[in-house]
Amino acid sequence: MATLQWSEALVLDAPVMDRTHEEFVLLLADVEQAPDEQLLACWSGLIDHTDAHFSREDQWMQSTGFSSANCHSVQHKVVLQAMRDGLAAGQRGDLALVREMARQLGAWFVLHAQTMDAGLALHLRSVGFDMETGEIGRPHALPAQPMTGCGSAACSPAVEEATATVA
Repeated sequence: MATLQWSEALVLDAPVMDRTHEEFVLLLADVEQAPDEQLLACWSGLIDHTDAHFSREDQWMQSTGFSSANCHSVQHKVVLQAMRDGLAAGQRGDLALVREMARQLGAWFVLHAQTMDAGLALHLRSVGFDMETGEIGRPHALPAQPMTGCGSAACSPAVEEATATVA
């Protein structure tokens, strides 16, 4: 059985994002359940899906006022590179590493979806962003300055200011 199962706890009330996330969970399960001879093909498929998934979210962020160096997009880049590094290790014969990465990826995904992606979904709703068309229904609600955080409550300007003051 896969370590991560799709559940209501992962639903963000953002249909396009939710469908993509459910596909990710299913592909990750395929990786975890794949026999050795199919493991790298399944992992490669997950990488391709994740690349498209992250690219789409990064484009949504760019369209709605995030800085190009926001922490959410940076996390996407880091995770995707780690997945590619895992593929390279697997191609050198280290299938155990790929399997461990898949297990760790499931745990990471839950946290990412429930924090960063939940914040992004809330932000997109607040500006009236249509994930299907890319149209912004409330352009007046876009941030005046580029957002450098992740879009979650933990990265709100008030929290960033308080953190900067403490540091």
